[in-house]
Amino acid sequence: MILVLGLVGFTMVMLVLEWVRADMVALLVVVVIGLTGLIPSEKVFQGFAGNAVIAIIAIMIMGAGLDRAGVLGLTAQFVMRMARGKESRLGVVINSVTSLFSAVIPSQALAALMIPVTSRLSARTGVPISRLLLPMAFCILTATNTTLIANSPLIVLNDLIASANANLPPGAQTVPKFGLFSVTPVGLALAVAGVLFFYLYTSKLLPEREDERQKVTPGRTESYFAETYGIVGETAELTVTAESPLVGMSIGEVEQLHGAPLILAIRSGNEARMAPPADQVIWVGSVLGVLGPREELNRFANNQLCRVSPRMRQLGELFNPTRAGISEAVIPPSSRFLKQSVGELRLRKRYGISVLAVTRGDQVYRDDLRSVSLRTGDTLVLHSSWKALQDATEDKDLVVVTDIPREEQRPNKIWQAVGFFLLAKGLALFTNLDLSIAMMTGAIGMLLSGVLNMDEAYKAVNWKTIFVTACLIPLGWSMDSTGTAAWLAQEVLLHLGRASPWILQLSLAILTLLFSQVMSNVGATVMMVPVAISVAVATGGNPSAYALIVAVSSSNTFLLSSGHPALMMVTGPGDYSSRDFLRAGVPLTFIVLVITLVAINLMYR
Repeated sequence: MILVLGLVGFTMVMLVLEWVRADMVALLVVVVIGLTGLIPSEKVFQGFAGNAVIAIIAIMIMGAGLDRAGVLGLTAQFVMRMARGKESRLGVVINSVTSLFSAVIPSQALAALMIPVTSRLSARTGVPISRLLLPMAFCILTATNTTLIANSPLIVLNDLIASANANLPPGAQTVPKFGLFSVTPVGLALAVAGVLFFYLYTSKLLPEREDERQKVTPGRTESYFAETYGIVGETAELTVTAESPLVGMSIGEVEQLHGAPLILAIRSGNEARMAPPADQVIWVGSVLGVLGPREELNRFANNQLCRVSPRMRQLGELFNPTRAGISEAVIPPSSRFLKQSVGELRLRKRYGISVLAVTRGDQVYRDDLRSVSLRTGDTLVLHSSWKALQDATEDKDLVVVTDIPREEQRPNKIWQAVGFFLLAKGLALFTNLDLSIAMMTGAIGMLLSGVLNMDEAYKAVNWKTIFVTACLIPLGWSMDSTGTAAWLAQEVLLHLGRASPWILQLSLAILTLLFSQVMSNVGATVMMVPVAISVAVATGGNPSAYALIVAVSSSNTFLLSSGHPALMMVTGPGDYSSRDFLRAGVPLTFIVLVITLVAINLMYR
């Protein structure tokens, strides 16, 4: 028990401080559990083959298939028709559609899909994106408990219940597992509450920004990027003459010169490319596509003996707004770019993308960008071709915020995608198949029908989430098998005395939501569900109700932007402060807490 409590404490501290990656912490914990024999060795890595983990993998693949087939693009068109350009109606439709998708697509993946859609709608209607993104992200979390499909804590719940049943005291009644729609009454109540809350109070909780920061369209981005990031000027061509000192220098060396403009493209001989790498050498006759104020461009051209042309004669095709331009992208929590500097990413060489600025909160970095280390929620200002940008976002390391021209890749596969998704839901609902088998049937159907290929399926899976979930499940098992959960339950009862069931449930819910603010919701669920079941057994309560209260409360993470990946992803694009989260999050946390307790007790009275 002491060892288990030590591992729980270690896990919490490391997940909060983030000194080590969350998936590495979880892997370390499961290895220690195996080395110390807290659970039988044959069960140590069973989390990876568990029903919950396989179901999560399948759901991620199907979500990517729906996106690839263009379901989200059709959603944007539907929202536009329903909203008819009115702000109040637009918010309700976006939040309602998001809530519907949240029942079937994991929250972090849904946020990545909906941010560009919301940005597109904001740009076309003129409604500030700051009035749309935060309500959208909050509604993802209020509606994620509608089914057992999309919410990792609810998917993990059945595995934790199976472990608890194996360690119940003699004579105690086993806890039944939850079905696909067992939690739907609670989830629907929370989803409706979230949509109504923002319909009534958005204008009071999220006042319109004065700077019109978020109105971005590909055709009129110059003033926006000038005001927001200080990126001013116009594009021009610099032709390097034989007398120019730039001959023989690399792009990186030229960029270090005093007064050097932003170099966005180059043509040497018959070869032209966007975002030339830092080590590319400039020769006589090279044409540089640059960005900067007219006077500074002329001064630099005179000093470096280059001919300047304000017309894009040789690079015009590269700079065509339908093919290239400036955009914004957010670093999501699962990105491989985290803790790497801009220079280390080598985006120009790998993808043909130039980083013009990085913004973090109120701070904008434009100088010495190569040394800026990236964090979750950072917004990058990029210049590239739209094709290169789409290629760079394939691995989900960037989430594009700007409304850019894009073509859905496989719109002819939309009926296959929707059909196999509905088949998976039908198998889960109307048969006795495990959730993992039902969901994987839909995933393999999309793969066989060409909605996705295998490489795209591998990329669709957030392996960090999979490892954290699979490795923390044995920690919950060890809490049951060693008696730690029962001991903690006794301590809770010792301090609460003869408190009513409502007080006990409220205490468990508050503890869970507080843990979820500073660590993963899966981690909070793994730690609290065994305790909740032990408290219910000791007091004669319904273990199903207590366990469900904990699992649902783990998504009640509205107080801090760091409380959930979906919230972290909208912080930068929406220009939100911690005060915005508290202003909207405090009343919504209270509402969700009350509805959760009342609805679950009505279900299990």
